[in-house]
Amino acid sequence: MHFRFCLATERFVKIVSMRSFPLVVAAWLLFCLAPASAQQLQCNPCSHAFGKVQIGNSVSYSIQLSNTGNKTLRIASKSKQGSAFSFGKFPLPVKVQPGASIQLPVIFTPTAKGYTHGILTVASNALNSPLYMHVAGTGVANASPQLGVSPATLNFGNVTVGLSASLQATLTASNAAVTISSDQSTSSEFAILGLNLPVTISAGQSVHVTVKFTPNASGTASGKAGFVSDAANSPTVEQLTGTGVAPGSHNADLSWNPGDGNAVGYNVYRGTAHGGPYQEINTALDASTNYTDFTVVSGATYYYVATEVNAQGQESAYSNVVQAVIPNP
Repeated sequence: MHFRFCLATERFVKIVSMRSFPLVVAAWLLFCLAPASAQQLQCNPCSHAFGKVQIGNSVSYSIQLSNTGNKTLRIASKSKQGSAFSFGKFPLPVKVQPGASIQLPVIFTPTAKGYTHGILTVASNALNSPLYMHVAGTGVANASPQLGVSPATLNFGNVTVGLSASLQATLTASNAAVTISSDQSTSSEFAILGLNLPVTISAGQSVHVTVKFTPNASGTASGKAGFVSDAANSPTVEQLTGTGVAPGSHNADLSWNPGDGNAVGYNVYRGTAHGGPYQEINTALDASTNYTDFTVVSGATYYYVATEVNAQGQESAYSNVVQAVIPNP
């Protein structure tokens, strides 16, 4: 048996190798050149869950968009799917330099109960355009609006028959805005002042109301101040109490020295124990450094302090305490 070698085979192999080499080199050159012109837009994060948000309220969040390429990137347009989602202020077109980032604000405003999701899209000249981001959130029912009153009880103490004393209460709306439509006192001895009705209080905000006690006879008086509104706990009720005392022949004359000279008026406070608590007894800011308390009761002991108020409405600390012992008739 004879064997024959074919020398042409070796030549063929060489030719093939020579012909394939330029192709390999060309492919390698393309591979090296591609990253040099690549433009990439990346999101961080690319998805966000807003969680539970009350219907009608809005919550915002910003997604970071970064240019990870080495050429300036131009974002030309944006769009979204999902009616509960919207974009914040993000004017277009916008250019992003290599290595730089910008914030894409997104707002979730649920209009119905339950889970909902959306897709945000930004189009640019990046190789990975368009870029998709996913958002989701759950709409929950609004909590019932509530109207609170503080303090729960206004105690006017002793007030001479025929005279008046005023105290202030605070009405606060929570969970949602509350509109007060009317108010009423159950006793003619207590009058509600200072509310121009109807009045709407925004959620978390407060208004002040003044209640005046004018006893028409000696003895303990009580009543209720009611505020009718669209709150779930309407009417909101505040307890009122005070004691009418017969006019006596005694009074307490007070005087004091001014402080730093910046006062525009003074307040006078009275208590039945040293150290308080004290209640303001002047119905308006006293411009002088003298005050006469005509509401004292025979046989009682009172403790007085005064404060000064400047033009900005700032009130000083209490003065020293003065004791007044009212003699028996």
